[in-house]
Amino acid sequence: MNSYSILKSTVGDLLLVADETHLIGIYFSGEKHAPATRDWKRNPDHTVLKQTARELDEYFNGTRTTFSVPLRYDGTKFQQEIWRQISQISFGKTISYTELAKRAGAPGAPRAAGTATGQNPLSIIIPCHRVVGRNGGLRGYAGGLDRKRHLLEVEKIRI
Repeated sequence: MNSYSILKSTVGDLLLVADETHLIGIYFSGEKHAPATRDWKRNPDHTVLKQTARELDEYFNGTRTTFSVPLRYDGTKFQQEIWRQISQISFGKTISYTELAKRAGAPGAPRAAGTATGQNPLSIIIPCHRVVGRNGGLRGYAGGLDRKRHLLEVEKIRI
């Protein structure tokens, strides 16, 4: 059975979801991809959820640039490759959707890369906010562009 908790953050409430040993989801309040929690146990004392909350607090406070919480994510082979590539974007850096598609071995598929990015179940930790438009401008974000802008500001990235 999955466990969940709610973290109050500078980008609003975050739904944190874990299985027995791994973080499997971070969702913004009101996000369309957020799952229903009715069959899960609310457990803010779950070891992985506590670690995630601590690491996210440190990130928002500017004292953490990488995460160590154990992750598990399910998706198609393409989605998983996109998320793997996103996870390799360094703190304080951005890349375009076109570059992301190239890195994932699909240079002709920046729109598909964008769609997969929008379905990332581990926002912030798999930092899809670091993927921007070809001209460096803000493009879609499951949590909304204001949240994306805020996360980039946390990392001192000016758009």
